[in-house]
Amino acid sequence: MDTVFGGAFTTMRRYGRPLFGLAALAYVGLGVLIAGAAGVAYAAVADHLHTLYDTPRHVPWTDARPVVVAFVGVWAFGMVATLATNALIQASCVATLHDAVLGRRATLAQVWRRAWPRTPSVLGVTLLMGLIVLIPMLVLALAFFGLFLAVVFRTSLPLGLFFLLALLMVPLTVWLYVLFGFAPAAAVLEAARPVQAMRRSVRLVRGAWWRTFGITLLGGLTVLIVSLAIRLPLTFAMPSPQPYDASAPPPTDISDAFAQTLPDIGLYMALSVAGSLVAQLFAMVFLPLITTLLYIDQRIRKEGLADVLLRVSGSPGSVHE
Repeated sequence: MDTVFGGAFTTMRRYGRPLFGLAALAYVGLGVLIAGAAGVAYAAVADHLHTLYDTPRHVPWTDARPVVVAFVGVWAFGMVATLATNALIQASCVATLHDAVLGRRATLAQVWRRAWPRTPSVLGVTLLMGLIVLIPMLVLALAFFGLFLAVVFRTSLPLGLFFLLALLMVPLTVWLYVLFGFAPAAAVLEAARPVQAMRRSVRLVRGAWWRTFGITLLGGLTVLIVSLAIRLPLTFAMPSPQPYDASAPPPTDISDAFAQTLPDIGLYMALSVAGSLVAQLFAMVFLPLITTLLYIDQRIRKEGLADVLLRVSGSPGSVHE
């Protein structure tokens, strides 16, 4: 465990520029894309939005529908763009760690050239893992919904069965998540397709599930502690609302209302966004490093990868050679 965590922090210190630089650029690009999509959507439904604001009690569906469609469209685009961005960051972390393990210098351009072609595979792994983990989560949600119906309607349904089913779904979800945890690393370092990468992860995790789970859990707790250390001071620094001034004219539209509140929350919002970005960057870099180091450690234990690393450390190549 000390080797894994020490290796992750050492890699972040020595390869901080390609790791955090590419991740920051990816999030900046994501922000630009989402802001552009939101701007296009706002321009398309601005008239309907102002109508809804001016007549909040009697909202015609002809004005509400375009706003709802625009919101859903921006949300869907943002979700897809976020998944793709996270896949790129994961691939870049694995590619950077590949050079770190071999003791090679890694530049941002080199990491980009190695990570970008493998991003679709990592994205495919992410989507497949999401679908597989979603199944027990849906069953868990149905169990709680059934429990709710049983309590509300006072039926004779076996409440203990719902509770037992809920208890079983949580460990099943965790088990699947850990079982496929090495798939992104395999997708990048072994140039594996999504399904192949997930099968590869199962073979490597088999026999070491508890060790993988424990170290991954400690990595998640580390991210949580760092995130709280960044966000809590910002929470306490949140400005208190100013007292209502009856003599001030009320806002006439959305732009006027936003302009009146901007001076009070502008600095806080800027610091909050910056703190959230730092916490997100740390999480998106640290956890893939932990997982990839565990993947390499398992290959060393099971497949004698140490000899391969020594052989290719002085010549161009990849870990799967």
